[in-house]
Amino acid sequence: MAEAHQAVAFQFTVTREGIDLRLSHQAFTEIYLSGVRSWKKRIIGLKNSVVTGVYPASPSSWLFVVIAILATMYTRSDPSMGLIAKIQENLPVSQSMSNQCQTLVSALLFSTMLWLLLIFTMRMCLKQLLSYHRWMFEKHGKMSTTTKVWVALVRIFSGRKPLLYSYQGSLPNLPVPAIKDTVKRHLESVRPLMDDTEFERMTQLASEFESRLGNRLQWYLKLKALWATNYVSDWWEEYVYLRGRSPIMVNSNYYGMDFMYVTPTPIQAARAGNSLHAHFLYRRKLNKEELRPTRIPGTVIPLCSAQCERLFNSTRIPGEETDTVQHWQDSDYIAVYHSGRYFRLRMYQAGRLLSPREIETQIQRILDDPSAPSTGEAKLGALTAGDRIPWAEARTKYFSSGVNKRSLDCIEKAAFFVSLDDEEQGVVADDPASLDAYAKSLLHGKCYDRWFDKSFTVIFYKNGKMGVNGEHSWADAPVLSHLWQQTLSTDCFQLGYNAEGHCKGEVDSSLPPPQKLSWEIPPECEEQISQSLAVAQALADDVDIHVFAYQEFGKGRIKKCRVSPDAFIQMVLQLAYYRDQRRFCLTYEASMTRLFKEGRTETVRSCSNESSAFVRALENGEPAHVCRRLFQEASEKHQNLYRLAMTGSGIDRHLFCLYVVSKYLGVESPFLKEVLSEPWRLSTSQSPMHVEMFDIVNHPEYVSCGGGFGPVADDGYGVSYSFMGDNILNFHISCKHSCPETDSHKFGDQIRTALQDLLQLLSPIRTECHSAEGVAARREETPVGETQGKGKQKEKSASITLGSEERRVFFFS
Repeated sequence: MAEAHQAVAFQFTVTREGIDLRLSHQAFTEIYLSGVRSWKKRIIGLKNSVVTGVYPASPSSWLFVVIAILATMYTRSDPSMGLIAKIQENLPVSQSMSNQCQTLVSALLFSTMLWLLLIFTMRMCLKQLLSYHRWMFEKHGKMSTTTKVWVALVRIFSGRKPLLYSYQGSLPNLPVPAIKDTVKRHLESVRPLMDDTEFERMTQLASEFESRLGNRLQWYLKLKALWATNYVSDWWEEYVYLRGRSPIMVNSNYYGMDFMYVTPTPIQAARAGNSLHAHFLYRRKLNKEELRPTRIPGTVIPLCSAQCERLFNSTRIPGEETDTVQHWQDSDYIAVYHSGRYFRLRMYQAGRLLSPREIETQIQRILDDPSAPSTGEAKLGALTAGDRIPWAEARTKYFSSGVNKRSLDCIEKAAFFVSLDDEEQGVVADDPASLDAYAKSLLHGKCYDRWFDKSFTVIFYKNGKMGVNGEHSWADAPVLSHLWQQTLSTDCFQLGYNAEGHCKGEVDSSLPPPQKLSWEIPPECEEQISQSLAVAQALADDVDIHVFAYQEFGKGRIKKCRVSPDAFIQMVLQLAYYRDQRRFCLTYEASMTRLFKEGRTETVRSCSNESSAFVRALENGEPAHVCRRLFQEASEKHQNLYRLAMTGSGIDRHLFCLYVVSKYLGVESPFLKEVLSEPWRLSTSQSPMHVEMFDIVNHPEYVSCGGGFGPVADDGYGVSYSFMGDNILNFHISCKHSCPETDSHKFGDQIRTALQDLLQLLSPIRTECHSAEGVAARREETPVGETQGKGKQKEKSASITLGSEERRVFFFS
C-alpha cells in the first residue's frame, strides 16, 4: 500500500556488496514539518500563557512601569520608599557589579514586583466586581446608580483585547448556598405536585434534615469549596456522566441540525470538504486563543471558557466502574466511517491545512473505495452505543494490543469523528415527518455508524445535508453549538462553492489516499458487538421524536407583550403538559453557571405555585384580566428562579453535592434520597442560537432548526426549543413509544395551541371576546386520551438528573 511505504523514512537491504540504504525524502520532510508545526504550537501556547497570566495587564506594561520607576529615580526621588536600597544591599552578586549597575538591577527587581502586585490587585478587583450579581435582579430598563458605577469599573478593569482564556483567573468561585435557603426553595418547588398530606410529610423530612444531618454535610461541602476551583463540576462530571453504566446514545448524547431550507450543495463530498475545512479553521483559532471570550449577550460580563479546551482531540474511554475523558494536545487527522469501513484522513500536507477542494477529493476517494469491511468491522461502532461495562470489557480483552489497538487509537486520538451516511435526510416539502426522521438519524443513526464516545461526530448525508452528534460528559451544548454554527456560517458565507457545486481551490496531485484501518475481530468479539447492537437498537426503536418550526410568531412578538421570551415558552410548556396529562410534574429547565470558574449547569424548576395557579385559572375559565395578572406573577417568578440558578443559588446542584458527601460519610438521609428519586417528567432546554453569525434579514432561508436530545424519563417528555431571529420558534420533542401516556406529536399539537392561546391572552390589542372563557372552552373540546392519569409506579432509586442529560446513577454500589 502506498501509504504504508510513505510511512517508512528509510529502508535498508543487506547484500553481498554491502548494505543498500534508501532514504525517503518525502517521509523525512513530513517528519520535519510535523515537528515544526508542533513547536510552533508550543511557542504560541507559551506566549498565550504569558499574556493570559498577566491579564488584565499586558506584557508591555512591565516596560512602562520600569521606565516610570527609572524616570522618578533620575529626578532623585525614591518611589520605593527605601525598598530599592534594601534590595541593593541583599543582592547576592553585588560585589561583582558597579554601584550604578546594582542600582539598575535593584530598580528592575522592584519594578517587576510592583508590576506583579498591580496585576494581582487588578485581578482581585475584577474578581470582586464579577461577584456582583444584583444587576440581574433589577427591572428591565431601570439601572441603579450602583450598577452604572459597577459597569464602568468592569470596563476599566477588564483590559483590552482579551484572549479566550484571559478572564479565567478573574472569575469568582461558585458559592455554596445556605442549607435553609435550599430546603425552603425545594419545598416551594414541590408544593404544586403534592397534596396536603404528602407535603406535610416532605416538610417534616426537610426539617429533620436541616436541623440534624444537613449542617454536618454542609460543613464538608464548604471545606471542599475552599479547596476546589468549583465544588460541583468534578463530582457532576464523574457521578452524573462518567459513572453511568447505561448507553450514552439517546440517554446522554444530543444532536444539532443543518439549515432547514437550504442545502448549499447536493454533493456529499463537497459539503464535507468545506465543512471539515471550517472545523479546522475554528480549531486553529481555538489553539491560538483568538476566539473572543463568551459574554452574556448585551453585556461586558465574561463567561467561563474552560469547557472549550476539550472540544477537539477528546474521547470518552469506557471503564468497568467509571469512564474517563481523555484529551490529546493535537491531532492532524480525522477518523471517517463509510459503508462499514474506517479510514484515517490526514488534514495536513507539508505542514499546511488541506484546501476544501483537496478535502473533497479525499472524501470522494473514500466514497469510491470498493473494498469490503473486515470481519466484524461494519458494526463495530455499536460497542459505543450499548451498555458501558460490556464495551469496557471488550476493549480490554480485544483492543489492548496488536492491529486492533493501533486502529482503535487512531479513532480515539482523531480530532473528531466523521460519518459518511448513505441515506438522504432533511426537510421534504410534502412529507411533514421528514424532520422527525432527520432528528432520529442524528440522535442514533443505525446505532453502529457513529462513534458515540468521541467529543462529537459530524454526519454527512448523501444529498449534501449534514448534522452533528455530541457526547455530553466533556462539556455542555453551548460549546459545541458555537463551533457548529460558526461552521455553518463559514461553509456558506466565506468558503462557498463553484457553479457545479464543488469546493473552490486547487488539488495537490501528490496527496496520499486516506488510510483504511485494519481490524482482526475474533468471533467472541463479534458476539459482543451483536449484543450491544441489540441493546442499542431496542433503545433507538423506542424513541419517538417530533420536530417542528413554528412560524406564526416569534421572539419579536413575545417581547411586544412585555414578557421574557423564555418565561413565555416555559408557561406554554406548563399549559401544554397540563392539557396533555391533566396534572403538573417536576419540570427541569437547564440553566448555566458559567459566571463562575468551571461552571456548568443548574436546574430551574419551572413548575411553581405561581405557574400552576395561572394554568388552573386559564383552564377554569377565569376572566382574562385575572389570568393576565397570574401570568405576570408566574413569569416574574420564573425569571427570578432563573437568575438565582445563574448566580449560584439554585437547588439541585447543592442537594446533589450534599448527597455525594453523605455517601462518602456512609450516612443515610431519607430527605436527600427522596429528593434525588423524584422523576423529571418534563425536561426542557433552550438551544443557544448565535444569530450574529447569520444575516437573517437578507437571507431568511439560512435558518437552522437547532438541536435536541432524547427523552429523560420513561414516562415523560424532553423538549428543546430555540428562538431563530424574531419570527421563528423551533421545538424538538422526544418521548418513548413504550409509554402509552406520551406521544410527541400530540404534545406538539398542545404546544401549538398553547402558543396561540397565550399570545391571544397577552396581545396588546385585545377585545373582550378574547377572554379566558373562550380559551377554556376550546380546551374542553380537546380529547385528553384514555390513558391519562394512569401513572406508572417507578422504582424509588436515588438518581441524579439534569435536563437534556439525565442519568440514573447508583452511587458507590
